[in-house]
Amino acid sequence: MNVPAILERIRSLRVLVAGDVCLDRWCRYDPALAEPSRETGIPRIAAVATEVTPGAAGTVANNLAALGAGRVDVLGVIGDDGFGYELRRALEARGIGTELLLTATVPTFTYTKLLNCGTGEEDLPRLDFVNTRPPAAEVERELVKRLERAAASYDAILISDQAETETGGVITAAVRNAVTRAAAAHPEAVVWVDSRMRAEHFRGVIVKPNRREAEEASRRALGRVDFPALRAHLEAPLLIVTHGSEGAELIGPTGTRWAAARRVEQPVDICGAGDSFSAGAALALRVTGDAMAAAEFGNLVASITIMKKGTGTASPEEILAKC
Repeated sequence: MNVPAILERIRSLRVLVAGDVCLDRWCRYDPALAEPSRETGIPRIAAVATEVTPGAAGTVANNLAALGAGRVDVLGVIGDDGFGYELRRALEARGIGTELLLTATVPTFTYTKLLNCGTGEEDLPRLDFVNTRPPAAEVERELVKRLERAAASYDAILISDQAETETGGVITAAVRNAVTRAAAAHPEAVVWVDSRMRAEHFRGVIVKPNRREAEEASRRALGRVDFPALRAHLEAPLLIVTHGSEGAELIGPTGTRWAAARRVEQPVDICGAGDSFSAGAALALRVTGDAMAAAEFGNLVASITIMKKGTGTASPEEILAKC
């Protein structure tokens, strides 16, 4: 199936993104206005403009919507706060469904990135709002219930386990078990997992870590780096390990293949490349059933997004122009 045919088929797909939905706040500051506070004498950071975008699981959803998926919904938890309000608006502005989002008494997972308005560079430490406590029992139960009820409605389910703390993320052990049950109950759906710190705990689903994440997961699970053995440990139909500019390693029950990356001489920003790869590859896998074709399509999508500042997306028009 060629790229135009894949893009046409994508338009009919229904996709759920479940996990750590985040708000990215891009704040431009003016160094010339860094005068000391009258009260403390500490120099201020004077933000003069702010743009917000969906981040983490929201970045995946944003990429899916930009690729033209027929329906994209998110399942996760946001806080009953201003950042939660901004995040919901940012998702809905991009046509992403928020009916499955839970609102709880937690801080909305938020990255605040400070860009120098003179240089355009992010040159100060980021200010993150994170939750270090596990979800309340009633929140966890509701997440599981919503996932299990909704699973049958989707052609693909992408799990975004992005929390970098031991606790505090949405994808708990109970939610992971629900993901495994959903994959078993709906074998026709693509169930795709991207987990920064817990890839080895998933079972019976497609798992896509980057090389570092895969190596760390393999050492935790097996005491050594062995990707075929890690795939067997996961009981995964497919383990996809992305290697940046080298491409993607596809490890299945019968062996390993490589999908070469598209050559990009001077990428502008690789932030979010893995999310754009996941969005493109998961959709292409659902419509083609071919892991190599899916990875090649994911590489094509990522080659476009890394030429944009921030967590960029790729449109069907941009993809057709490059294929």
